[in-house]
Amino acid sequence: MIEAAIHWLLGLLAMPKVGMSSVFLISLVSATLLPLGSEPAVFAAVKAAPHMFWPLIGMATLGNTLGGVIDYWMGFGARRAVSTEKPQAALLTPAPQVRQTYAVERTRRWYGWLERHGAKTMLLAWLPGIGDPICTLAGWLRLPFWPSVAYMAVGKFMRYLAMTWLLLEVPDGFWHRIGALLA
Repeated sequence: MIEAAIHWLLGLLAMPKVGMSSVFLISLVSATLLPLGSEPAVFAAVKAAPHMFWPLIGMATLGNTLGGVIDYWMGFGARRAVSTEKPQAALLTPAPQVRQTYAVERTRRWYGWLERHGAKTMLLAWLPGIGDPICTLAGWLRLPFWPSVAYMAVGKFMRYLAMTWLLLEVPDGFWHRIGALLA
């Protein structure tokens, strides 16, 4: 049942039949808290249709930025839900009887750093592993929405541009050898 659903989804996202929509969807999903990389999809679409380089980079940026916006609103909503129960400071301050762990201390440092630097920190929303939590924490902190989205989009655009350009610089023979190993 699950395997059939996965095959259906992969068929729906197949290149080049629906390249732009698949780049958008994969970029959107990869920017949420689900672990998925979108760079291979963007690269594959650009290799299949080099004349679509800029539209594909734009579509990936749009999808990934909207995924970051979803993360932002999840953080915003989580704070709203929790704020009726506990004051904000209590969430980052451990109870006296609980030994402060490294994770709690690290979270407090990120929190303070994001609070100090504001929406500009969203330039780092593209970073693997920490970009999605940064967007969620930005919503939690209620950083200004539109500046956060603008910085998020700039960072994600620069990432797609750099990664796709670098991957295109790799000789085709390398990709053919990789394909032969996987086949």
